[in-house]
Amino acid sequence: VVLILYSIYAMSMSRNPEEPVYNLIEAARVAVGLTRQELADKVGVHYQTIGYLEREEYSPSLVLALRISKVLDQEVSDLFSLSPIRKEN
Repeated sequence: VVLILYSIYAMSMSRNPEEPVYNLIEAARVAVGLTRQELADKVGVHYQTIGYLEREEYSPSLVLALRISKVLDQEVSDLFSLSPIRKEN
């Protein structure tokens, strides 16, 4: 009984799924000639994190978004959006 009540409590207290964050990281990174590894090194994350961000499988923390924007010399609002962004091919 205690386990069931704990499970119900844990489910009700879990965070709601996050709203997706769309971005133009890949285009900005390529424009300045950086690889995923180079960008990752400059912002202090694993290169796979950059891949997850570029594929919009992961939303960055505010600190990470600010670091990425600084390295890519872009405004945060130019790189990230709560609305889908049309990406150029």
